[in-house]
Amino acid sequence: MASRITPTFARLRANKRPGLVTYITAGDPDLATSARILEALDRAGADLIEVGVPFSDPLADGPVIQRATERALAKGGSLRASLALVELVRPRVKAPIVLFSYANPLLRMGMEEFARTASGAGVDGVLVLDLPIEEAGPFHETLDRSGLDTIFLLSPTTSEARIRKAAALGRGFLYVISRLGVTGARDQVASDARALVQRVRAHTALPVALGFGISRPEHVAEVGAYADAAVVGSALVALIAEAGQSADLVEKIESFVRWLRGTTRNVHA
Repeated sequence: MASRITPTFARLRANKRPGLVTYITAGDPDLATSARILEALDRAGADLIEVGVPFSDPLADGPVIQRATERALAKGGSLRASLALVELVRPRVKAPIVLFSYANPLLRMGMEEFARTASGAGVDGVLVLDLPIEEAGPFHETLDRSGLDTIFLLSPTTSEARIRKAAALGRGFLYVISRLGVTGARDQVASDARALVQRVRAHTALPVALGFGISRPEHVAEVGAYADAAVVGSALVALIAEAGQSADLVEKIESFVRWLRGTTRNVHA
């Protein structure tokens, strides 16, 4: 099945509207609740959903997502459980789904088996956080055979040569992080984010999604002025941590995403 990512960004561009990309960790606070959260994200208008595979050594992630990974692992989270979760909700979720993972779980499963299973589950794209672009050729070919988009991560220190390589191998969109360091919500978007997006655009026509530190509707609007989409991760994961055991967790998630999109006030702020 063809990826849903390219048509989604084409529709956003045609409507002259920036996209909202949301991230959660699969299995946080537990797998059954994750399924309900994914459906709520879709209902609330997330244009694309990123699902993080819990891994025991999440070096690129800050404390909020690290704790989410620990909670997910404690409740049985894994790569196979994450794929089963996507397969479970896929019939009810319209938005494209991108799987975020470190390389180790994929290599342990076997790349061919992973690609087949992910495609069958309804995954649209895969981003491997610690896969060097220089070593991504065979990975890209394996995913491509299964109809999956290879998503690359670019940072303020990515060289022009590596941006060109990511643009050549990448499919769907490029994920640009606005600052160095680990993930985490911030009070404001990095001051040089616009220049970074412009530098990436000089090498590719692929859509650009900007993440790291985006947590408020004004951030989403600001980023949408120069990028194709804004990515909200840690702020959403922090809300799950805060409200994880409450009966209205899913309602709070849905309300928060509608607030980010500017369609309602945030009653839980």
